[in-house]
Amino acid sequence: MTRLLRLACHAANRARASPVRPSFVAVFTARYRRIVAEGLAFHQAQPPLDPRGNPKRGRPKRRTGHNLLIRLRDHEDAVLRDPAVPFTNNVAEQGGRMAKVKMKISGCFRTIEGARMFVILRGTADTARKQGWNILDAFKTPSAILVARLKAA
Repeated sequence: MTRLLRLACHAANRARASPVRPSFVAVFTARYRRIVAEGLAFHQAQPPLDPRGNPKRGRPKRRTGHNLLIRLRDHEDAVLRDPAVPFTNNVAEQGGRMAKVKMKISGCFRTIEGARMFVILRGTADTARKQGWNILDAFKTPSAILVARLKAA
């Protein structure tokens, strides 16, 4: 499954340049379902785990891998989403990383207004960088959105 998901990530990255063939998606989906089915069969053949507390209450305890396979089966549509959609949320996580680094260095933001200003300016710089704009030009000629955000802060 790890190899298959890495292949899916690679295909999603390439899908931005050229569309993925429907035959590839069909083969990939079949392999995905086969791997999940084999994993579920393996875990169902394992002896049950020792129940904690009252064994008659709640659902039976399952192994971590078994829980993961059930999620992969139940949320197949989310996992096998359109290949043009980014496979990871790394870009979104990177946007919030600088605020955390700032907090680690200085301990905190002094005021709420300072934190808001930092987020607005940092977000504008990140957007300019991701869009291929000159960051300094983005701040020299503020857009209506930036002006509205600064006024709202």
